[in-house]
Amino acid sequence: MKVKITSKKGLKVNLSVLVDKTTIQNKLSQKLDELKDKVQLKGFRPGKVPKEVIKSQFGKAIYGEVLDGILKETSTKALTDNKIKVAGQPKIDLKSFGEGKNLDYSIEVETLPDFELKSLNKIKIVDHEISVDQNTIKKRIDEIAKTQKQFSDKSNSEIAEKEDMVVFDYEAKIDGKKFEGGEGKNIQLILGRDLFIKGFDNQLIGVKKNIEKIVNVKLPENYPKKELSNKKTTFYCKITNIKKPIETKINDDFAKKIGAKDLNDLNTLVKKQISNEYNRALESLTKKNILDQLEKMHTIDLPPNLVEQETQIISKSKNNEDKEKNRKQAKSRIKIGILLNQIADTNKIKVNDDEIKKEIQKQIQSMPGQEKMIMEYYQKNSEAAASLRSGLFEEKILNFIKEKSSITKKTISLKEAEDIIKKFTNPKEELKKTIKNQKNKKKK
Repeated sequence: MKVKITSKKGLKVNLSVLVDKTTIQNKLSQKLDELKDKVQLKGFRPGKVPKEVIKSQFGKAIYGEVLDGILKETSTKALTDNKIKVAGQPKIDLKSFGEGKNLDYSIEVETLPDFELKSLNKIKIVDHEISVDQNTIKKRIDEIAKTQKQFSDKSNSEIAEKEDMVVFDYEAKIDGKKFEGGEGKNIQLILGRDLFIKGFDNQLIGVKKNIEKIVNVKLPENYPKKELSNKKTTFYCKITNIKKPIETKINDDFAKKIGAKDLNDLNTLVKKQISNEYNRALESLTKKNILDQLEKMHTIDLPPNLVEQETQIISKSKNNEDKEKNRKQAKSRIKIGILLNQIADTNKIKVNDDEIKKEIQKQIQSMPGQEKMIMEYYQKNSEAAASLRSGLFEEKILNFIKEKSSITKKTISLKEAEDIIKKFTNPKEELKKTIKNQKNKKKK
């Protein structure tokens, strides 16, 4: 095989490739030998069909298959040997081919740009540590306590009030007729929340245990049987119990019931939970900050075909016809992708199979009893497996950048954390506030 780079302009490279006819003939002969043992034709025993007969009947198809294989093999080798980093699918143009002839073709390909990576210690990031005050921790524990409400039975003479739990059986009718799904047993409603059917709760206020109560309501618009939605319905309810809420005492026993060792341990766990919630948002902003700085530090040419492809993908996914805006976003994505891959290549950052397995195990641990389902999901879904690998790969690169960057540690309050998150998640609103504040200062 003879390869020659015929032109190189910008990111576009053209090569000419010549494969001699002897190589092609040898490949054809090998293919015929393979088929000889597989082809079955009338008048010949299995494995005894002469190569000439196979060639006469299937010659064109065999040559096409061999040619396709040679093109893939030689074009890949030509690009690899010349250390060409391909961006997108190469274009192959056949100049001369045919049985008994040399194969002469050209490759036109767009390449990834050559550039020098800037020092990563120029990237500056702030590592925030969240200071969570005791009042915030207490509020969160109080909220948890509300979800852990307990109830005790009321006496037969006591009536149902808001926040009480009413337990009842019912039979519902529309125009005096029963309907499918119109019966319920041991229904529990906490009055005042209006979670069953709108207006149902209020009609149970004042009921007593062991009485019958008729409740008239309209079935909701999203009722499963569409023909019954918004229908006036009569519920014949038998009140079986009424319970009043018991104040939850926040102590060591309460803490143990929800999985902590004691109240001090619960405080620590809640503090960590709150801190983690804000840290996840701040880490996302740190990632964006790193990528923005990395992009601004480098000026590189981008392969036009990749920009066009990414622009089309963005336009489809967002159903957005603002092509210029989409193109700008596409350029940013491609540039960041090229930079991250260059950092990975230069520093030999890879994701191995053990790391993939560990990540899958993490998911299994967070979803007890779903091991088989999760394993099958990744085994049968190649896109999901590739996405998992891609996510881990990006995470490793970003962690490497963080290690090399200039980090400033800063302790901030929850209010400061919220302000930072708002500023980055809604920059337009923050800009309006800044402009308004500046105008007010000028007036003063």
